Amino acid sequence: MAFTNPTNDERRTILEEAKTIAVVGCSNRPDRTSYMIAEALQHAGYHVIPVNPIIAGETVLGEKVIASLADIKTPVDIVNVFRRSEDTLPVAEDTIKMAHKPKVFWLQQGIYNEEAAQLVEEQGITAVMDHCIKVDHAILVRK
Repeated sequence: MAFTNPTNDERRTILEEAKTIAVVGCSNRPDRTSYMIAEALQHAGYHVIPVNPIIAGETVLGEKVIASLADIKTPVDIVNVFRRSEDTLPVAEDTIKMAHKPKVFWLQQGIYNEEAAQLVEEQGITAVMDHCIKVDHAILVRK
């Protein structure tokens, strides 16, 4: 069966109910898309947890960068992924092993991996692929 993203209404509900978003692949460079989107999510009121092993321990957008999803000890609603499509399966594997299972595994625009989506969905985690979370928030959430 082919993958189908949640509907606009379902994604709206996801974004309205979420409080904490782990941004995997978050950059410390303000000119990078992952940084800009993490910043926009913060401005929209979300608690953003940057995840990037290369810059772990640094501070990005006022938050300490975490090396991996396994190092997050607090509940996360959405795992938002900035990695190449072919590199998302290990992120999905890490997502299902988190201490607090997130509700959503969200692959950014241009990122698509059916195997990763199937893996998380088998664990009760909603998958969203090839959607920009910032654009969806701007279009779907009226605040």
